Amino acid sequence: MKEIKSFPKPISIKKLIGPSFVILALGLGSGEVILWPYLAANYGLGIAWAAILGITFQYFMNMEIERYALVKGESVFVGIYKLWKPAVYWFIVSTFLGFGLPGIIAASAKVMASVLGIENFKWVAILFLLIIGLILSIGKTVYSMMERFTKVVILIGVPFLFLLAVFLSTKTDWSALLNGIIGNGEGFWFFPEGVSVATFLAAFAYSGAGGNLNLTQSIYIKEKGYGMGVYSQKISSFFSKEKETEITLDGTDCTETPEDISNFKKWWKLISLEHAFVFWFLGAISMIFLMLLSYVTTHGLAGNAEGINFVMNEASAIGHTVFPFMGSLFLIVVSIMLFQTQLGVMDSTSRIMAENLAIKKLDGQEKGKINLSKIYYSFVWIQIAFGITLFLFNIYEPKTLIILGAVINAFAMFVHLGLVFWLNNKSLPKVFRPLLIRKIIIGIIFLFFGIFSFIVLLDKFFNIEVINL
Repeated sequence: MKEIKSFPKPISIKKLIGPSFVILALGLGSGEVILWPYLAANYGLGIAWAAILGITFQYFMNMEIERYALVKGESVFVGIYKLWKPAVYWFIVSTFLGFGLPGIIAASAKVMASVLGIENFKWVAILFLLIIGLILSIGKTVYSMMERFTKVVILIGVPFLFLLAVFLSTKTDWSALLNGIIGNGEGFWFFPEGVSVATFLAAFAYSGAGGNLNLTQSIYIKEKGYGMGVYSQKISSFFSKEKETEITLDGTDCTETPEDISNFKKWWKLISLEHAFVFWFLGAISMIFLMLLSYVTTHGLAGNAEGINFVMNEASAIGHTVFPFMGSLFLIVVSIMLFQTQLGVMDSTSRIMAENLAIKKLDGQEKGKINLSKIYYSFVWIQIAFGITLFLFNIYEPKTLIILGAVINAFAMFVHLGLVFWLNNKSLPKVFRPLLIRKIIIGIIFLFFGIFSFIVLLDKFFNIEVINL
């Protein structure tokens, strides 16, 4: 019989901030730094509307994921398993396929190698993967280390790029951006002629975290101690002396007294505001200014469409317009942001796969002897080994790897949207379930990712052109 406890009182907004920084940083290296600026460099700012819509979709998705963990004090993976046991296999396989492809760290290594004058960047990428493995293995708790590192990177990197964009842009550029936010591009509305549907879907899916990474929000807020998550266990460092041998993945049910309901509503208001500001607002601003910077410095230049050459073109333009060293500094900042994203992705994907394997091993037991930390680190190093293997076989073109992974992750989002919707409306007490307007919004997002995933599937795998953007 599960223990029932009262819903804890909310903490201060200052202590609340954290998980949204982590989930925001997961998207900085894929959508924000690479894919949307790539589209802006090649097609202009008329697609800015899609970046805003994409991160707005993810805001609502993430809040429904947070809803379950807030009330149940367990991850959505645990809840979904109770409804559909084969889900653990889907989450492990789709997560590995979507994020095992090391496109983000390849991009980071390529950018850093250009600064250092190293021609073959795959060796830098391999070194970066090994460093990530060591970083994830040494903190007292993995989440605390991730949160601190993420905050530093975002609070330094994003303002730097913001200032560059403001300094280099003109009134004409700002006019193009404002028009782009409403879908008015240079000679087109909403979709520029010739844009790849796969690339567009990849960028849209990565307007934020993307794929199954969104689901780790439920793990992060549980680790942070939001709501009923205050009663849950944490993942310790690989080198920590404190090794839990008995672990409880199941959460703790709360009572439904007026005080509990009141505390839930206070929590919900706070986490909605925190996620709206940190994830949605800062994420949207980051994407918009990175697109603006790319447009100002590279739009119309030859070679933008080849891989991530537009990033090198940006650096050259910045160095020529400002000071030569600023171009190199820009590349270093971009490389660090990409590195940090891969670090966060490695942590999140390992959590997803470890938790699902642990769920299967425990097979519905309320408690069981299992070393979750050991499983977590096994997946960390398996992914690192897989990435190194691809690099050694010379499979390391960043943009290709990122787009392929993003298309897989767009379909994964379609699946988990349906599963989380089912979970919240099936497992949560009625008083904690989403309102009708939230259900409608999630339904629209579900249909969007389903339709676009189907279109890309027909186009890329069956060579059937359904639409031509």
